[in-house]
Amino acid sequence: MNLHRIGLYPGTFDPITSGHCDIVRRALRLVDKLVIGVAANAGKGPAFSLDERIEMVRGDVAAFDPEGDRVEVRAFDTLLMHFAQDMNAAIIVRGLRAVSDFDFEFQMTGMNARLDPDVETVFLMASESHQFISSRFVKEIAELGGDITSFVSPNVAGRLAARYKTGA
Repeated sequence: MNLHRIGLYPGTFDPITSGHCDIVRRALRLVDKLVIGVAANAGKGPAFSLDERIEMVRGDVAAFDPEGDRVEVRAFDTLLMHFAQDMNAAIIVRGLRAVSDFDFEFQMTGMNARLDPDVETVFLMASESHQFISSRFVKEIAELGGDITSFVSPNVAGRLAARYKTGA
C-alpha cells in the first residue's frame, strides 16, 4: 500500500473509550495511515502507566486495521507539533464532544498552526451515542463500582475493575 496522508490522533487515553474508538474508525476514512499518539502526560496523574495505555489502545483498535498497516500506536512526551513532524503527519485529528471542548481546542489549534502552519487540525464531532463519554467520568464511575461496560471494551472494563477492585 502506498501511504500518502498521515494523520495523528493524540491523547492520554487513560483509558481508551468507545468514543475514542469511534473517532479512530472515522479518522481512518480521511487518512491513509493514522498514528495514535499516547501522551506520557504524567502531570495529569494517569490511572494507568504509559505501557498499559498503549497496550489497551492497541487492543481496542486492532479490529480497525486487519492488515496491520494503517494504524500505529506510539508513545510521545514531546511537544505535539514536534511529534507530528517526526511522524510526517499532515493532519492532527481531534474529537469534540461538546461546545465546551471547542474553546480549548480552538486555542490549541491556533498555537499549533503558529508552530507549524503545514499541519492541519481536523475536528470530528463525537457521534451522538458517545458525546457524554469521557475517560475521567469512566474512571470515576468504575472507582465507585458503577457499570462502565457500555463506555469501554470488555478488556478495558476488566482492567478498570482490577485497578479499582470492583466488578466489571
